[in-house]
Amino acid sequence: MTHQPDELFSAVDSLLAAVDGGTVLPAPTERVRLREAAGLTQAAIAQALGVRVPSITAWEAGRAEPKGERLEAYRRLLDGLAHRYPQPASPPDSNPGFPPSPPAPPAPSRPGLAGTGPQTMPVAAEPGVMQRSGHAARPARTGTPLSRRPTGKAAGPVSVEADDDLRFENGPLAVIDVDTDGQVLAYCVGGLVLDVPAKSIPALVDWTLKEAKLGQPKLSGPGKDADPLLVLTEAALERYGLPAALTEDERLAGRIPEGHKVIRQLARAEWKLTKRGFGPWARIYRPAQGSERMCVQLCIPSWNALDTRHWGHAAQLPPAELARLLGTFASRVMTPRGSTAVTGLELMTAFHPPTRASEPGTDGKRHSQHNPGSLGKDPVDCAPCEAPDGHPLLAGLPRFHVRGPAEKLFEEAYDWARPMTDAECTLRHLVGIDVNMAFAAGANGLVVGLGEPTQVKQPVFDPKLPGSWLVDLSHVDLSRVKVGKDKWADLDASLLPSPFTPKGERPEGPAWYATPTVAYAQELGYDVRPVEAWVRYDNGRYLDSWYNRLRDAYLATMADLGVGADLSPADFLAAMDGYRQRDPQLAIVVSAVKATVKGGLGKLRERPRGEGWKPGQPWRALSRPTWRPDIRAAVISRTRINLHRKLVKHAAFTGQYPVAILSDCVVYAADGESPLDFLPYRDGKPLPGGFKLGVNPGLVKWEGTQSVLWGEGVREQFNAPELNLARYIKDGTVTDQDTGE
Repeated sequence: MTHQPDELFSAVDSLLAAVDGGTVLPAPTERVRLREAAGLTQAAIAQALGVRVPSITAWEAGRAEPKGERLEAYRRLLDGLAHRYPQPASPPDSNPGFPPSPPAPPAPSRPGLAGTGPQTMPVAAEPGVMQRSGHAARPARTGTPLSRRPTGKAAGPVSVEADDDLRFENGPLAVIDVDTDGQVLAYCVGGLVLDVPAKSIPALVDWTLKEAKLGQPKLSGPGKDADPLLVLTEAALERYGLPAALTEDERLAGRIPEGHKVIRQLARAEWKLTKRGFGPWARIYRPAQGSERMCVQLCIPSWNALDTRHWGHAAQLPPAELARLLGTFASRVMTPRGSTAVTGLELMTAFHPPTRASEPGTDGKRHSQHNPGSLGKDPVDCAPCEAPDGHPLLAGLPRFHVRGPAEKLFEEAYDWARPMTDAECTLRHLVGIDVNMAFAAGANGLVVGLGEPTQVKQPVFDPKLPGSWLVDLSHVDLSRVKVGKDKWADLDASLLPSPFTPKGERPEGPAWYATPTVAYAQELGYDVRPVEAWVRYDNGRYLDSWYNRLRDAYLATMADLGVGADLSPADFLAAMDGYRQRDPQLAIVVSAVKATVKGGLGKLRERPRGEGWKPGQPWRALSRPTWRPDIRAAVISRTRINLHRKLVKHAAFTGQYPVAILSDCVVYAADGESPLDFLPYRDGKPLPGGFKLGVNPGLVKWEGTQSVLWGEGVREQFNAPELNLARYIKDGTVTDQDTGE
């Protein structure tokens, strides 16, 4: 239900009339008193404001606050009720809810941790008081290095959920900078600025852990709280004796030399660094004492900590704006732990820590034990067919042996194209559509292996059992496929890619496939008889919480950018037009969320990188329990199958076939420039099981449109009749480097 501001105000005025009789809100208890005094129900207010009843409940409990137009409308309602039902006489020291007139300036709002949806928290403040939504006002600390400073419009509130954990009342992170007076400042989320007294990196770490109140609560019961993150600007680097940029040798090594004076300072103060040393993402710690962790993470943008492919121009933002951007990501996903790929992998572990505390034993103590549903604390070997080339399991193969499909599991995303038909060449346009968060959608609800694989000879295929299967699928004929219960469709198989290979070629014999691929052959109506399998009897939906967190982060941020989940197809296309320009910082958050998905899945099969590695030798990533190429293969398999299922449904219903596919982007020939010119909508409803326009993961958006003449011309120019046009459909630019010329 969508309301315009005028409609919201009209609805509120109607409520006020029915009971007849700025953005600063009264205290939560006062909100309840006013509503009850007027005889209004939460449902009535929810209907007027266009929200759900649980939102009103959260606002009245102080767990969250409204945002945007709804914030102003809710304030308008409460202000009107306050005039009709004034607060009873109270002692001078009591707090009537609204600040006295004239009100003191509102304290900057502080976003907390993401939960089930977005909110913004403006907070009323009286002179000398630092107040948090949902908590009683507390006197501001004086005579300490902590203070609250205005940071200007750029540091305005961000739509995030409230955090009730006072241990981390200043948020998950801070950007450390130095002002023109030489004062070191910590820019936190929500516009909060702290004075930093630390004169060295060791002192900065001490201050962070003892005074700054930075960090983030754990995401699951047996998990660990997130360590505070400090982002150091170039001015801060200079102040603390660190270089503003790495030399070429340091960049290649990923760290500054061990003999650097700052590292010596840390050693003298008995602080330690992880094996990756003092680099763009440095972790400084002391061994944990009981359940208390003593660790601070540093992020250094000028050392390329924030990859421009995923974080855009974030490294060049002013401190307050950078704190807003990273704080939004942290509250909705998690505090960054390194690259987006590292963060994606860490998010999996955050929801499923390898161990948990046992029940008290006979000695009355709790002990560490395996956490069910996790991957455990020890790595397990993959199956030989799942091992990438060079893996120690393959050390016995001849040096130049090339493994074929019957020896190697090869589940990858599509890279397929075909020449256009004569009929397609008579059309005017090539239109690209792209699946939103395709790999995240492929992970949703997927059962994956948790433990080690078991080899089985002549198995009976079980579509519910995760694993790798050696089976011949060359007999599957796409010219006649099952598209529903007892319903078959005749298709032109030459115009469709095979669902079983990334290049879309029909298999020629037995090959290794992940469970979703083999199950799809059954779904299409064909018999499957594996000759061998490596299956995992210990399994579960390991990625569900991970998917839900990233989905919610993506949808909340897109909603903030004006792209809601309940838009009509035409309104969705209009909302997507230029959405990144509405708030470039939030657009960067969207990119980072997407990169967290793909990067996290990629880390499940991380290859050796610059470690002096030789084929047959282990590499560092193999020591992680999260090195699981089988899970990555299963997600990619399911993602590719999800796409092929839509291709088949679309072809069976419309007679239209894709011209090119690259990963999650599909190109069709059409007479019009819009996806609505070829997607079969009837009365606003999409083809069941086909492509649907929308922002949710698994739905599609418009990727780009070029002319058919452009496509034919590019292929002729580079003498490549099957050049993958999906790679260039967005802006039409093709270079010699792209085509290998």
